[in-house]
Amino acid sequence: MPRSLDTHGRPGQNLPIAPFDAHAASAHVREQGADHAPSLVEQVAKVPTDPGCYLWKDSSGEVIYVGKAKNLRARLRQYVTLTDDRAKIPLMMQLVASFDYLVVGTEHEALVLERELIAQYHPYFNVDYKDDKSYPYIAITRGDVFPAIKYTREKHRPGTRYYGPYTDSRAARETIDTLRKVTPVCSATCAEWKRVQRLLAKQPDDADVIELICANQGRPCFDYHVGRGPGVCAGMISREEYAKNIRRVERFLSGQRRELVNDLKADMAEAAAELDFERAGRIKRRLEVVNGLDDRQQVVFPTSVDLDLIGFYREETIAGACVFVVREGRVQRTCEFILDKGFDIDEVELTAGFVKRYYDETSDIPSEVNVAVDLADAEVIGEWLTAKRGRVCRMHRPQRGEKHRLLETAERNARHALMRYMMRTGYSDDRTNQALLQLESALALDAPPLRIECFDISTLHGAFTVASMVVFTNGKPDKSQYRRFKIRAELDEANDFASMSEVLGRRYAPERMADERFGSRPDLLVVDGGRPQLTAAIRQLEELGLDIPVCGLAKADEEVFVPWDDTPIVLPSGSASLYLIKQVRDESHRFAITFHRELRGKAMTASILDEIPGIGPKRKRAIMRHFGSMKRLRAASVEDISAVDTVNMKLAREIYEALHAFSRESSNEDATYSQQM
Repeated sequence: MPRSLDTHGRPGQNLPIAPFDAHAASAHVREQGADHAPSLVEQVAKVPTDPGCYLWKDSSGEVIYVGKAKNLRARLRQYVTLTDDRAKIPLMMQLVASFDYLVVGTEHEALVLERELIAQYHPYFNVDYKDDKSYPYIAITRGDVFPAIKYTREKHRPGTRYYGPYTDSRAARETIDTLRKVTPVCSATCAEWKRVQRLLAKQPDDADVIELICANQGRPCFDYHVGRGPGVCAGMISREEYAKNIRRVERFLSGQRRELVNDLKADMAEAAAELDFERAGRIKRRLEVVNGLDDRQQVVFPTSVDLDLIGFYREETIAGACVFVVREGRVQRTCEFILDKGFDIDEVELTAGFVKRYYDETSDIPSEVNVAVDLADAEVIGEWLTAKRGRVCRMHRPQRGEKHRLLETAERNARHALMRYMMRTGYSDDRTNQALLQLESALALDAPPLRIECFDISTLHGAFTVASMVVFTNGKPDKSQYRRFKIRAELDEANDFASMSEVLGRRYAPERMADERFGSRPDLLVVDGGRPQLTAAIRQLEELGLDIPVCGLAKADEEVFVPWDDTPIVLPSGSASLYLIKQVRDESHRFAITFHRELRGKAMTASILDEIPGIGPKRKRAIMRHFGSMKRLRAASVEDISAVDTVNMKLAREIYEALHAFSRESSNEDATYSQQM
């Protein structure tokens, strides 16, 4: 069994670890950092090549990341040499001062140990629940002589089996209420059940005759009288019969309702055969409760499958997760979670982290777990889930069919869950305020940039060149202030420098600055591009005699160029400030390219009919009057076009071919433009 170890590699008490086989899970820890400590690279070179877990620590000794590896040395070397291409690694390694590692026997044991360590330390760079609350579970106290059912948020205890988590506490309570109508079992909140437990604690040797003791000394509780309690408190049920009820409850919670229905039907038939019609009537009412539940469930699969589908929706530093629990081919419940990581880590790591956390805390494991990405350690996770379940469980990525459709539905529900959370908690407003303060500090502004204006140029080899101006007020898009410009300069090729100079000269000309329709003076001017675009903006502002803070944002490496330093500023990955300035830049790009395509499309489609032999002004007016718009004309068939007066079949075919040739050419130009951008 691995033991907790202190900072000198001695046994300690501060690291509770799940027990493993003594031979397969011998653990060794090396604490880095003596008076003449070698570098991290040198320390990693001495790490063994066995499977195990590693803990990265900061200068204060706090664990900031926990991971597992099949080969510890090779995995740690990827970190210290920065060959791990995940976006968070450079930032994390700047904070790392030391590391620990623990060696175990197999990769499966490393996975279990990783979950134990993450649960203990809650490292910042690992995926965790955002709201950090305890979710409700339905628990069966299997360690008791007469196990009871309860609704709980407690940390998992040995001897108790937990089902969930439920993100809707009302649904969990209603499930317990329904269960006790179907199969009477004791509730852990029942005073009489607690009395029986105290009696057993005082007289453990009397467990075999507890029914007789209760029959002589106890009295039925209220739940017994209304059909939800089995009468343990008054010796009305044997331990064997009660154990049968508990097994039914566990099968119900595991989604095996069909088996429960068959048992109840057999009991009802047996009671009717014995002419015990009162008991048969009670069982019939229980069957009606179960069938009523099935009527409310949506059948999603023609076969009786047990699986979970997990969908995610990510924002910059936060994500929503939705689990569809499908049992016997029906969606029995959905669970929604908010995670504290988003685009700041890759989708594979986010998915793997959530899967490990979720199934570490539940006993309800299906035969198949469906996610939208291929996990690197899917096989190991499958082995771990199989061991927990006692039967085969595998990871799967559906790419078509009903599973894929339902997984997309789970992703949509994850998005709605995240939006509700952000609205409920004011997360967006807090993050926006944080972003503005970070930009003020990073760009050396006099005040937070409450009004940000951003410009972008869109062109295709110098033709149909346009510019966009988008405005963010208090960190939010202010679309009433958006403006777009046609570049007037005659350009033989794309020239962002000249185009940017022109649009800034027009926007910040004295007459425009005095025009209320253009709003107030910006607190920050952002140009889409690197040093050339920034230089053009600075020169134009100097010519106008304006002192407006300005920066450029390059798309390649998300670097921010500023006038006072040749070295670009790199805002922290995942920071609120980087997210905001990228949002401003992307919105300006979207607005510019939309106008560019609209302008180009109008110019080309307006003249396409004029270029077709045989179409003069009269026929052109007749065609446009018949279809109403170029969009409807392009969607028309040859037969539809020939229905226009004065247009014969031959001319209709020529019009059709010309329009579709133009559409293909336009699509190719759009692809070329996107590649250039």
